[in-house]
Amino acid sequence: QSAHRAGLRSFIRYGWRWSWRVAAFVTIFNTVSTGLSVYRNKTTIGNFASAGAFTGALFRMHLGLQGLAGGFVFGTVFGIPAGGLLMMMQKLAGETIQEKRNRERRELYEQKLAEWQSRLSVTEVLGQNENNAQGGPEMEMARES
Repeated sequence: QSAHRAGLRSFIRYGWRWSWRVAAFVTIFNTVSTGLSVYRNKTTIGNFASAGAFTGALFRMHLGLQGLAGGFVFGTVFGIPAGGLLMMMQKLAGETIQEKRNRERRELYEQKLAEWQSRLSVTEVLGQNENNAQGGPEMEMARES
C-alpha cells in the first residue's frame, strides 16, 4: 500500500511536469498538419510526417545541430504511424475531414446560390411591377388624346 501511494505521488509530481510538454507537442503537431492539409487541400501521410519532423526538431533545437537532426528524424518516424492511424480512423468513420469540408463548402454554396436566385426573382418581379406602373399613366394619356 505504501508503494502504491509512492507511485501515485510520483505520477502526480512527474505527470504534472510532463503534461504541459505533451500538450504543447500535440498542439504544434496538429496545427502544422492541419495547416498543411488546408493549404494543399488534401490530407496525406506526408503532411503528418512533415508536422512530426517540424515539431520534433523544434523541441530538440536547444540541443544543437545533432539534437535538431535527431528531433527531425524522431518526429518523422512517429508522425507517419500517427497520421496513418488518424487517416484510417477517419475512413472507418465513413467520411474524411477533406470530404466533410468539401461537402460543407458545397452545401454552403448551394444555399447561397438559392438565396441569390430568390433575391434575383424578387428584383425581377419588382422591375416588372415598376415598368407596368410607369407604362400605366402614359397609356392612359395616349388613350385620351
